[in-house]
Amino acid sequence: MFAWRSFLITIVAAIVVSISPFNATAQTPSPTRSPNQSRDATPQSALKIHQSLDTLFSQRAVGQRVKAWVFFESTKGQRLANDQVTAIQNAKRSFANRAIQRRTLRRTKPNLFDTHDLPVPPSYIDAIRSTGAEVRVVSRWLNAVSVLASQQQIRQMATIPSVVNIQPVRQGRRIRPLDPVGQNKLTDPNLKLQSAAGFYGEAEAQLAQIKLSDLHTAGFTGAGVRVAILDTGFQRSHDAFNEPGHVLNVIAEFDFVSNDGDTSIEVGDAASQHNHGTWILGTLGAYKPNLYVGGAYDAEFILCKTEDTTAEYRAEEDNYVAGLEFAELNGADLVTSSLGYIDWYTQGDLDGLTAVTTIAVNLATANGMHCLTAAGNSGHDTNPATSSLIAPADAWQVITVGAVDGTTAIASFSSDGPSADGRTKPEVLAWGVNTRTVSESNDTTYTGKNGTSLSTPLAAGVVACLVQAHPTWTIEQMRWYLMHTASDFVANGTFDAAFVRGYGVLDALAAVAGDCDGNGIDDVTDIANLTFADCNANLIPDVCEITDDPTLDQNFNGTIDTCEAAIPTTSTWGLIVFTLLIASFGSIAFRP
Repeated sequence: MFAWRSFLITIVAAIVVSISPFNATAQTPSPTRSPNQSRDATPQSALKIHQSLDTLFSQRAVGQRVKAWVFFESTKGQRLANDQVTAIQNAKRSFANRAIQRRTLRRTKPNLFDTHDLPVPPSYIDAIRSTGAEVRVVSRWLNAVSVLASQQQIRQMATIPSVVNIQPVRQGRRIRPLDPVGQNKLTDPNLKLQSAAGFYGEAEAQLAQIKLSDLHTAGFTGAGVRVAILDTGFQRSHDAFNEPGHVLNVIAEFDFVSNDGDTSIEVGDAASQHNHGTWILGTLGAYKPNLYVGGAYDAEFILCKTEDTTAEYRAEEDNYVAGLEFAELNGADLVTSSLGYIDWYTQGDLDGLTAVTTIAVNLATANGMHCLTAAGNSGHDTNPATSSLIAPADAWQVITVGAVDGTTAIASFSSDGPSADGRTKPEVLAWGVNTRTVSESNDTTYTGKNGTSLSTPLAAGVVACLVQAHPTWTIEQMRWYLMHTASDFVANGTFDAAFVRGYGVLDALAAVAGDCDGNGIDDVTDIANLTFADCNANLIPDVCEITDDPTLDQNFNGTIDTCEAAIPTTSTWGLIVFTLLIASFGSIAFRP
C-alpha cells in the first residue's frame, strides 16, 4: 500500500517540476498589445471602426478621404501549422543574407522567422481595393494596410470578415531643430561655437564630449555596420559626402512619400524637403578631414524618406513603419529617427504597448535592430509625474535621446519622461545645442542646429561604433552599457529621479569595455569562465543587475528572483491535491 501511494506521489512531483515553468510562462502577459484586437470578441462591423475616425470625417467635407489603418485577422490565411511553416520558409528567401546574419546574432524571439514575416495575403488586399479605397502601405509586421478612403469605404471595409480593426493613421511631426539666432534662441553660454580643430574640424567638441573620437582612436569607426535613417529627403552633393577615396556608402534607399527609389530632391518636392535628413546624415556620415567628420564615418547607410514636409501630410506613421521594415529587410544593424507621433494619442497611451510606431519598434528590436529616437523638443519640468514624450520614444527597448549643451547642462527644450508605465525616459544625452553639421543650402559650408533631433544621430554614431566592436551584443546589452557608463549614473549610481537627464551624457569609451564590475575583464568572458553567474542568460552578470536594482533580489540570496524555481500555480496545486486524493483512494482500494 505504502509503495503504491509513494509511487503516485513521485509521479506527481515529476509532473509538477515539468509543468510549473510552462504554467508560469503561459501566465506571463505578452509585452506587446496588438492593435488588431477589437473591442468585442465577435464585433459587429461598426465596432471595428475607431471612434476617432468619425471625428475626423465630421471635420471634413462630405466625400473627402482620410488615411486609415486596416488590421487583419492574425493567421494571415495560414490556419494549419504545416502551412505556416512552409509559408515562413518561403518568406525567408526575400531577406538579404545580412538581415539573416543580424537576426542570428541578436534576435530575441524564438526562431529566426515567424508569422510577422509572412506577407499580408493578396486576397485581403484585393478585398480592400474592391471598396474603391487606395492602398498606400502594406505592413507585414502589423498585418495591416494603410488606405486613403472615404467614410463610406471605411464602413464597407468593416464588413469584410478578415478585417478586425480600423483606426486613423496618426500624423506626427519632425522634431524640429531650433534656430540659434531665431525667436527661440537660447542663452548665450548654450550657443558656444565649436572650434575647428584637428581631424574632426567643427565636429571636434561634440564627438569628444561623448568620447566617440576616443572610440575611433581605438579602431572603431562604424566600418561594416549598416545604419538606417528615417527622415525627410537627403541631399548628398555636399563635399563632405564626396571626399575622394571616401564617398558616402549608401547601400539602399527608398522614398516612401513618392514611392520610388530616390531619396534626394525630386521634381515636386517642397523646397525644404531635404533639409532635416541632410543634417542628420551629415552628423553621422560626413567625411572631410580637418573641416568636418561625422560620428560613424566608415558606416554603410540605408536611407528612408518617410516624411513629407508639405503642410498636407507632414510625417505619418505608416511611412515610418514601412521604413523600419525596409531597413530590417536590407540588414540594418541600427535605425535612428527624429520623428514623433502624438495625434489621437495621449501621454497615457505612451506605455510601450499602444502606438503603432511603438509596436513596430518593439518588433524591430526583437529582430536585433538597435533603435534610437529623439526625446522631443517640448521642454521639461522637475515633476516626475508629468512627461512630454512622443511615440515611439516609449518603445520597450528603444534608446531615447535627450540634449545637453557644451557644458553638459540639460537643454531647455529637451523633453522629459517617464513613459506612461514609469520607465526612465530619456535614457541618455548628447550634444544638441548648436550641434555642427553639413549645410543644406550649399556644398562647402557647415551649420549649427539645436534639438534632440541632432543629439540623436550623435548617439547613433556611438551605437554604430559599438556594434563594430561588439557585433554579438544583444539589444539589452547595448542599452545596459550605454546607460551604466553614462555620466549621471557614474556620479550618482542611479538615473535622474525627475526623468529629465536619464542616466546622463554618453561615454562611448567606457561603454566599449563591457565590464560592469570593473575587474578589467569583459563580462562575457567573466560569465564564460564562471567568474560571475548569469542566471537569466542576458550576458550581464547577475551581481551587476542586482547592484543596480536591489529589488531584483528581494530575498538577498544573490540570485535574481525570476531565476528561482517557479512557485506552483493554482492549476498546478489543483493537480497536486487531485493526485494526492487518488493516492489516498488507492491506499484504501488496494488494502489487503
